[in-house]
Amino acid sequence: MPDRPDASELIEAVFEFLAGEVLPIADDQRLKFRTLVAMNALGIARRELEASSNTVLLDDGQLADLAARIRAGESVDLALLKAHVAEKLRISNPAYLEKYE
Repeated sequence: MPDRPDASELIEAVFEFLAGEVLPIADDQRLKFRTLVAMNALGIARRELEASSNTVLLDDGQLADLAARIRAGESVDLALLKAHVAEKLRISNPAYLEKYE
């Protein structure tokens, strides 16, 4: 059993610090922007950790094969491609996925 706090808890603690203590008092627009970028990166890291055990992502070889088939005009498994893209969006930008589901 790993020691506590685990990676997910550490990410959440830093996110809460930035959101609750840094962002509200940041007067400089550049600092606010960079804080929001950091919070977004932490959100992506948290979702990636949560999804790592149940992903349906294709590996690099499968992606290369899929890309070659698309370029060649061959048929591809659209359900598999959609599942891959959906999983990537669940990690990088779930709001975008929700908008188009």
